[in-house]
Amino acid sequence: MREFVRPAAFALSIACLVESALAATKEMDPITAKIAENAKPDPKITAQLEGIARKSGFASFDEYNNVVDNISLVLGGFDPATKKYVGSDAVLKAQLAQVQADKKMSAKDKKEALADINEALKYPAPAIENKGNIDLVTKYYDKLAEAFGGDDQQ
Repeated sequence: MREFVRPAAFALSIACLVESALAATKEMDPITAKIAENAKPDPKITAQLEGIARKSGFASFDEYNNVVDNISLVLGGFDPATKKYVGSDAVLKAQLAQVQADKKMSAKDKKEALADINEALKYPAPAIENKGNIDLVTKYYDKLAEAFGGDDQQ
C-alpha cells in the first residue's frame, strides 16, 4: 500500500505546483512587465514577488522560477498543432521549415528568424529527466501555453 501512496502523493503535489505556478503567474506578470530588461533589482519589487510566490505555495521566488523553467522546458518540446510532445529539436525543425516556406515574411526577417532557429538547434535543450512532467504538461497544455508559451505556442 505504501508503494502506491507515495507516487500518488508525489504526482498530486507536482500537479499542485503547476496550478500554483499558473495562479502566481497571473499576479506576477503585471509586476514583472514593468521591470526594464537590465534594471537593477528593486528590493520592493523583489519583496512583492517573494510574497506572491509564498502565498502561492512556493518556498521562494527562486523555487517558483525553477518550476516555471521546468514547465517551459517541457512546453518547448510540444507541437502546438497536435498538442503532443515531440521534443524540442522536432519543434525547431518544424519552425525552420515553416519560416523557409513563408512567402509573406520579409527577407530580412526571414534571415534573422532562420539564424535564430539554426542557433537554437546547435544547443539542444536538456533531456526531460522526469517523463511524468510531459504527462502533466499535456494535461494542462492549453493553460500553460497561454501563460508561459507566448506566441510560440500557436
